[in-house]
Amino acid sequence: MIYFLDTADAAAIARLADLYPIAGVTTNPTLIAREKRPFTDIIKDIRAVIGDGAMLHVQVTARDADTMVAEARKLADFVGTGFHPKVPVTAEGLKAIRRLSGLGFRVTATAIVTAQQALMAAVAGATFTAPYVNRLDMIGGDGVKVVADIAHLFRIHALPTRLLTASFKNVQQVHDVTMAGAHSATLPPDILEALIRHPLTDSGIAGFAADWADAYGEGRTTLDLI
Repeated sequence: MIYFLDTADAAAIARLADLYPIAGVTTNPTLIAREKRPFTDIIKDIRAVIGDGAMLHVQVTARDADTMVAEARKLADFVGTGFHPKVPVTAEGLKAIRRLSGLGFRVTATAIVTAQQALMAAVAGATFTAPYVNRLDMIGGDGVKVVADIAHLFRIHALPTRLLTASFKNVQQVHDVTMAGAHSATLPPDILEALIRHPLTDSGIAGFAADWADAYGEGRTTLDLI
């Protein structure tokens, strides 16, 4: 399983990447715009936090394939090693995915809401496909079922494309897509932190600490005793 942070907040990335096994960061135009800072400053700050070579997914904003490809080329020079251009699965986007994959780019096909969109993007050469889970659930769809269908299609057609699941609002959705065969997930900071949070874990640790303090003194560790 590969975990990504889905945010453009460099301070949050710095805090969480220090604690959790994060492989990289995904962004989109909405997350970038939310920061209300120059685009280049945001990307530079993220790269400085995650380091050279770590995966950084940045979305193209053009609507036509020619400009998408031009954007990806320019972003590659700016973002550096580990750059993944995110391209929406429109007709022009699929054209751009084919061209970019032919040029050696590791493309992330995004804005996916159906299994056939993901399959088409994979056949076009996408390295990752990013289905939106909660956005489907919010309109009465079944995001986890779509992820399971994509995973099944990739298996039976022996496609190397990876499933990068996105759009989450709770931990159960994340658990369900991992059980359905997702290879990776990109998570907002609050969902990432909630993945390991449980009251029984907290109470168990508190009990260990109390018993230890009774026997050896408050604040002492094994370093003090060996």
